[in-house]
Amino acid sequence: MENEEKLMTGEESLEVITRMINKTRVSVTQTSFHLLFWGWLIFACSLSEFLLWRYTDWTNAWYVWFFVIPGVFVSLIYGFTKGKKEQVFTYGTRIYVWTWMAFLFSSVVFFIVHPLEEGNASKYILLLAAMPLFISGAVLRFRPLIWGGVSFWILALAAHFGGPVVSGLAMPVAMIIGYLVPGYLLRKRGSHDAVQGA
Repeated sequence: MENEEKLMTGEESLEVITRMINKTRVSVTQTSFHLLFWGWLIFACSLSEFLLWRYTDWTNAWYVWFFVIPGVFVSLIYGFTKGKKEQVFTYGTRIYVWTWMAFLFSSVVFFIVHPLEEGNASKYILLLAAMPLFISGAVLRFRPLIWGGVSFWILALAAHFGGPVVSGLAMPVAMIIGYLVPGYLLRKRGSHDAVQGA
């Protein structure tokens, strides 16, 4: 049997490369929305809890975390409606979405086995959230997200060893470094093609 090799033209090569890039593309619009939405929501909740704990005599400061429940629905509805409009559901998108869904499921299970009233859980949530953040940075090839994940691990250690004040402030600081700064940078870039070169 003769094995004939066909040489690709420049146009065919470009088409193959374009298809490969499209298979790994992730919507930056969705990514930046979720980072900014959750960054501000968790920042507000965690800072409010710290301020209520530190400067008032209210013993149930953790109640502010109930604002996360409607936040989950807002995030899911936004992701679902935007996802339906996506022309290409890529491998990268699939990895990205299911990584964050795994984080959501892990968080729900965590709060069942470790209720909020049992004490500050920020170090554990930072440990959990560092993984999807780090993986998202790798999928998007966007270093600020990767460094955001690393900062979450460092801040989890600080929360563990730093005492109640440091532990209470670790989460708001993490939201600024890991969610808000990368979220605004992604929004500014506006397209995943720009992120590919980062």
